[in-house]
Amino acid sequence: MGTATPLPAAEREKGAAERKATGILANYPQLVDITASTGIHFEHLSSPEAKYIVESMSGGVALIDYDQDGWPDIYFTNAQSVETAQRGVQARSALFHNNHDGTFSDVTEEAAVGYPCWAMGAVVGDYNNDGWPDLLVTCLGGVVLYRNNGDGTFTDVTKASGLGGDSGWATGAAFGDYDSDGWADLFVSHYVDFHLDDLPAFGSGKSCKYMGFDVQCGPRGLKGSSDNLYHNNGDGTFTDVAKKSGVDDPERRYGLTAIWSDFDNDGKLDLFVTNDGQANYLYQGDGKGKFEDVGLSSGVAANEDGVEQANMGVALGDYLHTGRMSLLLSHFDIEYAALYRNEGGMNFTDVSIASGIARGTQGYVGWGSAFVDFANNGWEDYFLVNGHVYPQVDSFHTASKYLEPKFLFLNQHEGRFKNISKQVGAAIQLPQVSRGMAVGDLFNDGRMEAVVENLVDAPMILRPEGGPQNHWVSFQLEGVKSNRLALNARVRATAGDLVQLGEVLSGGSYLSQHDLRLHFGLGSHDHLDKVEILWPSGAKENLTQLPADRFYTVREGQGVVGSKPAAVRASKPIHRTQ
Repeated sequence: MGTATPLPAAEREKGAAERKATGILANYPQLVDITASTGIHFEHLSSPEAKYIVESMSGGVALIDYDQDGWPDIYFTNAQSVETAQRGVQARSALFHNNHDGTFSDVTEEAAVGYPCWAMGAVVGDYNNDGWPDLLVTCLGGVVLYRNNGDGTFTDVTKASGLGGDSGWATGAAFGDYDSDGWADLFVSHYVDFHLDDLPAFGSGKSCKYMGFDVQCGPRGLKGSSDNLYHNNGDGTFTDVAKKSGVDDPERRYGLTAIWSDFDNDGKLDLFVTNDGQANYLYQGDGKGKFEDVGLSSGVAANEDGVEQANMGVALGDYLHTGRMSLLLSHFDIEYAALYRNEGGMNFTDVSIASGIARGTQGYVGWGSAFVDFANNGWEDYFLVNGHVYPQVDSFHTASKYLEPKFLFLNQHEGRFKNISKQVGAAIQLPQVSRGMAVGDLFNDGRMEAVVENLVDAPMILRPEGGPQNHWVSFQLEGVKSNRLALNARVRATAGDLVQLGEVLSGGSYLSQHDLRLHFGLGSHDHLDKVEILWPSGAKENLTQLPADRFYTVREGQGVVGSKPAAVRASKPIHRTQ
């Protein structure tokens, strides 16, 4: 598995000087690779040459507390290569149980989730509202829905649920209750119309070249595939309503990541879908099951110059504390990550250049990303993982490389970000071929970890160590009239003059699933003055005077039903990879 290589002395001295010169960085935590100490042993299968596009796109990771013990577990997807698939070899995805002591145990066989398909990504939802989180895996060949049995095992209910008719290349997926009936519906985006018995020949056409060199074909030049919206019938089954709802993608764009949110704060769920090399969709919902694509008029279909980009992953967050959710999209190497600031009223402004994000991300292929507060200072920074799609770039004698570092951008509170990647330790500078990434408090101690799935070799788990002992608070929401996981519930947390907004999300990043609990860093504030919860049902609930540094469970209409402090470090220490 990957280990962080020490930086040369000159670079270490330069980094220290920059930290000293920049006061805001003086106490920022270091991101440390702790993978070895977690006991996680997993390797994503990959093709050394990646001659086909399907071999470059997998690698989603999901944080799912499948046994409801209050500790996030980890699921990694896996995919075979074309050559191994033709030999009938299946790739093993894996579920790791959190042991509460800094380690994880492989429970894949017991849980029966090891061989869903040629797996792409994974998201979490509770489709039957029984209180146990279910797992949906997107695949080359449709989707697989695993029902959580509540005893540590899962059952494949794909056909029984009505999802078995999907045979396309499914990529991004997200659960969300768009009609507020209390049952989580499901959107599934699709990428290329790809068939193993009709393979596009490597380097054979115009869309199979990169800088004049032969590479895998696509997505341009290949046929796209339409999307699906499945309405939850409330009886364990779904019905595809994509066409009558207006989200069926008749243009067959190359869909990747999808996410539900109320972008215009009108109380009705909207849907955002990234399309690779084509205009994004932003579907405005009417709350009754009809959607209108307003991507172009809202300013998120293309960049500020009107250019359609290679849109990959999505980070969603209120990075400015305006009460509105903005979008940050990862892109291909000739582009840069695009930050769309939410101005309200379904209007967005491309502030990629003005924010400082563009300059730091151009020249890299970005995938999983998140707005995340590693320092617990109350302001979300931007974390992005990278990795090229063409192994051949290493022989091109260009600046592009197959293995690429990760990036961390510091939120400077006034709309700008500073690239601090080289000031937070050697781990994120280790070049890898990363894809999915999910963030969550793995060890229940008030610090957010990042779990990175790499297309090539082992995953990487990054933990913030050091820095100030800022306060924090975490919320797990339980719907009653709303869907049980409270997907798309929003929490506005106020501590003095610090006001933050969080939303419970299914999907996002790149083909991945973050921890469903909402985490807020509070800086020096030792309590929350007020907490306002907007439930998916439309109900509103207020809480006051909550002490910091605790995990709260809040049930719709009943307030706080559980509270616990940070976990005490168990006997097995969490330590960095040497």
